[in-house]
Amino acid sequence: MTLVEWAELVRAELDLTGDDPVDKADVDRVLDLARDAAHSVARPAAPLTTYLLGIAVGRGADPDTAAAVLSRLALAQTDGAAEA
Repeated sequence: MTLVEWAELVRAELDLTGDDPVDKADVDRVLDLARDAAHSVARPAAPLTTYLLGIAVGRGADPDTAAAVLSRLALAQTDGAAEA
């Protein structure tokens, strides 16, 4: 099973079928953000950050813009730690 197939299965289970389907770009966006949060903040930040992205998108935020903002925020944590 691919991650896109998994996401579609989860979407159906949560009765989110009226929304746009999940595609590879959606999966990649979430995984990239999770990677940045896990590597730059802490591993547990990955699911938390992606969850918060989902809330923001659910409230109308653009997925690409919100993910980019959160990735920059996470990556800045590494930059700040290196300067300290």
